[in-house]
Amino acid sequence: MERSLETQVSQAVDTWLRWLPRWEPATHRGRVAPCRRCFGSPVLSAAGLGSDVPHGVQHGLSTRVKTIVDHAVAEYTARNLPMLQAELDQQAERNRIRSYRPAEGLEPEFEGLPLDPDPDPGSPFLFTLSGLAAEEEAAIPALPPLSDEAKAALRQEVGLADDYANMIGREVCAILLHHRLRIQAAVAQYVEPQIAAMLEELTRTLDAPFEAPADPGEPGLPNL
Repeated sequence: MERSLETQVSQAVDTWLRWLPRWEPATHRGRVAPCRRCFGSPVLSAAGLGSDVPHGVQHGLSTRVKTIVDHAVAEYTARNLPMLQAELDQQAERNRIRSYRPAEGLEPEFEGLPLDPDPDPGSPFLFTLSGLAAEEEAAIPALPPLSDEAKAALRQEVGLADDYANMIGREVCAILLHHRLRIQAAVAQYVEPQIAAMLEELTRTLDAPFEAPADPGEPGLPNL
């Protein structure tokens, strides 16, 4: 039996809440470009995860919710949009030919993130994961071109799929509002203390060079 949208969202939030205690602040250099999935996301706004919440915390929830929307749109497409479904099937078959698919099968916390770190000026990479994937992609024959009529029909079906995705997205956001309190409570319990500790450590590190020198007359220090 198909689970209701409310059940799917509730289970996605439950799964994210079970993961959250394992979150730790990143210690590596952050990326410059914002995440296209999370930046300005109405899903995160509905969940109460604002810009003051670390991106790693946001991304796991937004990806889980996106999966729900994608699944609903896929079912709608299979039932109602035959041309778009045929195009997606051809693309999926083409993708299966590739033996190297580094962006697939990732955990929600990493899905949709760039495969490679930002390049360091003056220190180019010998290779990148995305570059290796692109090389294999280029070696696979492209799909046959569509006629102008087929392109117009496909654009119409894509528009219908987008409209349905927006409708499901609005419903999901409305459901998430009911989970906002427990989401925010979990952030306060597991995330905010780690951020506070990190800021305290940073403050101590920055203040250390400016601390007043010890009195030469203090016990234990030799007088020069």
